[in-house]
Amino acid sequence: MQLVRSSNGQCLGHRRDAVTASRPFGHARTAYRSCRTQVLSPGKPVSEAAQTSVPPKQAAAPTGPDYTAPSRNLALELVRVTEAAALAAARWLGKGDKNCADQAAVDMMRKVLNGIPMDGIVVIGEGEKDEAPMLYCGEHIGDGTPPMVDIAVDPLDGTTLTAQGRSGAIAVMALAERGCMYDPGPCFYMEKLAVGPDVDPRRISLDYSVAHNLEAVANCLGKPVSDVTVLVLDRPRHAKLIADIRAAGARIRMISDGDVGGAIETAKPEAPVDVMMGIGGTPEGVIAAAALKCMGGSIQGRLWARNEEDAEAIRASGRDLTKILHTEDLVRGNDCFFAATGVSDGDLVRGVRFFSGGASTNSVVMRGRSQTVRYIETFHKWAGSVSNPSSPWHSQQASMMGSPSLLSNSPGPSAAVFRLDD
Repeated sequence: MQLVRSSNGQCLGHRRDAVTASRPFGHARTAYRSCRTQVLSPGKPVSEAAQTSVPPKQAAAPTGPDYTAPSRNLALELVRVTEAAALAAARWLGKGDKNCADQAAVDMMRKVLNGIPMDGIVVIGEGEKDEAPMLYCGEHIGDGTPPMVDIAVDPLDGTTLTAQGRSGAIAVMALAERGCMYDPGPCFYMEKLAVGPDVDPRRISLDYSVAHNLEAVANCLGKPVSDVTVLVLDRPRHAKLIADIRAAGARIRMISDGDVGGAIETAKPEAPVDVMMGIGGTPEGVIAAAALKCMGGSIQGRLWARNEEDAEAIRASGRDLTKILHTEDLVRGNDCFFAATGVSDGDLVRGVRFFSGGASTNSVVMRGRSQTVRYIETFHKWAGSVSNPSSPWHSQQASMMGSPSLLSNSPGPSAAVFRLDD
């Protein structure tokens, strides 16, 4: 807060700086217009200030995000969608039925998505229209108002992980401007090479050998190849890749499922893995590209056919099996958003926790234009449940959030209607 005076020294009041103090949740930020009023330091005579020479203006040092003209961050709206899907799928954790877990996530994600103010088209979804009753490729999502966007969804990345009660399952989705998201069509798999922001993507390529790429990664990170950790999906098709990595002397971390989260791991600060290699799902590659773009990382992909039938279908669609797809090919432009919520505990986010009368979720949301990454902890209270203010759970959340009134009042995943005031 600064004291504002006119040229004759009369006090005109106070001016609040453009970046204001933090406000309670739900309060909109105000963009303050710049003014030409003379600003003086408190207690300094006007005559003395007028005689003081003004140094030439210099470029301001970076001070963080510019909130003077805030724009809409769709990721903060999408996180409610992934939270709803995660809460629904988490009911099936360890129960051995991956189809029911996936369907529960799909149903809830579709229900909440329909209320988001946007004109969206599903580019990556649950399959073609005749294969999936909802969230199928080409389906229109949202209330039909701008902006016009492409949507990629994976209501439950890790259906097997959820059914078996294993770690790493997430509900995830990505969004980009209309026409900016790669449509994989009939291409189910692709070769992938993902790295974090400290690795120059020009120094690695799917055309290079495994040893060459690992040496380039090691040089960029300033450590020997023996200290480089490679993330690989545990699949029989990766037998040669694993042998090549070991021959180069690098470390290997194997995962059973969930390579969206695996690709993101490479771009985290103090990342537990340095590079992801191998063949995985094409839809997951596009979703991972949106996240890596938000984090400053990069990914390369090349379509991969399981057999000659797949190859014929890919060629018939006009796609090239030899072309390397870079991050910008998979998700063009900077107006992209990503949101993921944990279903089961993992390295990326924590899984759902159920309590008496509610649950908690842990999410990560990202925005490409500002490369902002947020981790969000949400406490949900089932609709119709009776609060016990003296319970340890309620007391803990109230103290963390500052007020009991800020606790989420959303119903559980089994509720007939998911309220949108959470």
